[in-house]
Amino acid sequence: MSETASAGASRPVAGVFWMLVTGALFVAVTAIVKHVGSRIPPPEAAFLRYALGLVFLVPMLRPMFAAPPDRRALTLFGARGLAHTFGVMAWFYAMTRIPIAEVTAMNYLSPVYVTLGAALFLGETLAARRIAAVAVALLGALVILRPGMREISPGHVAMLFCALFFAASYLMAKVMSGRVSPAVVVGWLSVTVTVGLAPFAAAVWVTPTLTELFWLFLVAACATGGHYTMTLAFRAAPLSVTQPVTFLQLVWAALLGALVFGEPVDGWVIVGGALILGSVSFITWREAMLKRRAVTPPVMATKL
Repeated sequence: MSETASAGASRPVAGVFWMLVTGALFVAVTAIVKHVGSRIPPPEAAFLRYALGLVFLVPMLRPMFAAPPDRRALTLFGARGLAHTFGVMAWFYAMTRIPIAEVTAMNYLSPVYVTLGAALFLGETLAARRIAAVAVALLGALVILRPGMREISPGHVAMLFCALFFAASYLMAKVMSGRVSPAVVVGWLSVTVTVGLAPFAAAVWVTPTLTELFWLFLVAACATGGHYTMTLAFRAAPLSVTQPVTFLQLVWAALLGALVFGEPVDGWVIVGGALILGSVSFITWREAMLKRRAVTPPVMATKL
């Protein structure tokens, strides 16, 4: 079933349920990374997350080897892996520098960047309504950052680039989706990102403890589970039903940061995140109404 499930096959309650589970799993990813802390440098933590997660790649090995990629496909896989590598490192760095809620809210920018990239590179029409939605999202980012009213830390800058790199990764995935199966796309992403992170991790290597390895393996498991339950949500109901539920992830992240890590709840971050997600939800709804193939990804699809 496609992302925009047909009305007859739509199961909105199941879609909302699976998206709630997805949000919980991705919030767990951020919480565990925050718990691990900064003793393990961000490039190494990112590398270990992907290296340990290769065990989940086993079901994808058969389709990967059954259809070896040609030179153009290898180039795209490599370019996507490089973009995703920098995005993942930026995300792990931001997690050690700014509150969980701010990381979560700023991650919502990825689909907005994709909307702009789709118009610039994939020939998608950028109608007035979509331009207005993008403007609202950028306003939301300004509300979160509040330049001139507070210091913009390196963690905020890292998240701006993180969302940009993830958007580039998604756009290349869209190009590849018409050439190879989804399993092959995901499998090659895991391999190329692991390889891409290796030299950065080696340059700052700190021997991890068994406890740290356990937590980072749990990160890989939660991220993999989140992507799987996200797929179940998309199969059950249209994006216009499941997308708004992702706002609860920001609420959970804010509560988690306050109750577990002592991070004060910033109302401006909640408002800014709501503006960004609202704009993304509007774009998704418009795609469904126009019955076009959506290019803008759901927020969760840009995650680790």
